[in-house]
Parts: sequence; C-alpha cells; structure tokens
Amino acid sequence: MNVTLKPFDFAQAVARAGLTTRGEPIAGATAVQGGGFAQALTQALGAVSASQNEAARLQREVQLDNPTVSLEETMIAMQKAQLGFQATLQVRNRLVQAYSDIMNMQV
Repeated sequence: MNVTLKPFDFAQAVARAGLTTRGEPIAGATAVQGGGFAQALTQALGAVSASQNEAARLQREVQLDNPTVSLEETMIAMQKAQLGFQATLQVRNRLVQAYSDIMNMQV
C-alpha cells in the first residue's frame, strides 16, 4: 500500500474556512446562519420556563375548580415541567464541570 502525503496548503485551507490568510473574514463570504450554542441554550431555557408557567396555570385552574381543565392534564404538564427542569439542571452541572476542568488545565 503506497501512502503519499500532499503538502499542506495554508492559503487553500483558510479560503475554505472563509478567511483571508490574516484570519479576517473574506468580504462577501456568507456566515453560517443558525445562531449557535448560545441561541440554542436560550431557546431551551425559554421552553422549560414556558412549560413551568403552563403547569402553574393549570394548577391554578384546577384549584379554582375550572371544569374545562382536567386533573390528568395538569399532572402531565407538571411532570413535563419537572423533567425539563431536571434536564436543564443536569446540563448546567455538566457545563460548570467542563468549565472547572478547563480552568484547572495546566498550560
């Protein structure tokens, strides 16, 4: 088996990344849309908050004897809110642990 390595072309690599050789974005290059990790985390926290608010609203309605709101629906909403909160808490714990690990690395 014959394996040959091609020389690394830095200019081609940075051009593929949409950068100039000085590391600046190429004029006219389109950035990747989507928002990234911060936006995804914000949306997830918003969804958890919304589910907790919905569960609290349903609890109030059940306590006020609203005939259109069932106890089963309320209990399911409460469980969904609790699971979402627990998952969020685990993500936060993992992020804090990763940050601590990175900060304790020796350079």
